[in-house]
Amino acid sequence: MVQSKNADPTALIFRTHRPGDMGFITYRHGVIYAQDHGLPANFERDVSRISADFLDTYDPIMERCWIAERDDKFIGSVALVKHKELENTALIRLLIVEREARGLGLGTKLVQQCIDFAREAGYKRIRLWTLTQLVSARRLYKNAGFQIIRTEPQESWGGMPKEEWELNF
Repeated sequence: MVQSKNADPTALIFRTHRPGDMGFITYRHGVIYAQDHGLPANFERDVSRISADFLDTYDPIMERCWIAERDDKFIGSVALVKHKELENTALIRLLIVEREARGLGLGTKLVQQCIDFAREAGYKRIRLWTLTQLVSARRLYKNAGFQIIRTEPQESWGGMPKEEWELNF
């Protein structure tokens, strides 16, 4: 994305992914979720698989990754991908907001990017999953109109219960 000469250099920019972004997103997930939530190294491994799958099967008509930047610095990201098993269903993946950008509504803006794109692409619903301890993320999804459709135990990341959420259009 190109800014004009008169553009505010501190303004928030949303752009699509480019080479190197998916590796950086994986790295930031590994660091932030370990520090903030005590998630183990296998969480980063799983995020790297999600990132690799996105790159391997990327469909620019039906899928997108947004990178949020301020002052040319990464401050967050999210991806919307096709659900591999459910027709007309998208998945929100890889949502992360850097600490210095929290409380500014960036998470809401990133999720709204997904909702708007999903509607334009013709999806009938969006699903996502999160962990019950991620209170801010859960609040963000609820405020966007998502509803919990399933809660289940999971052992992979320290036994925190996993929730699946859905938004229908």
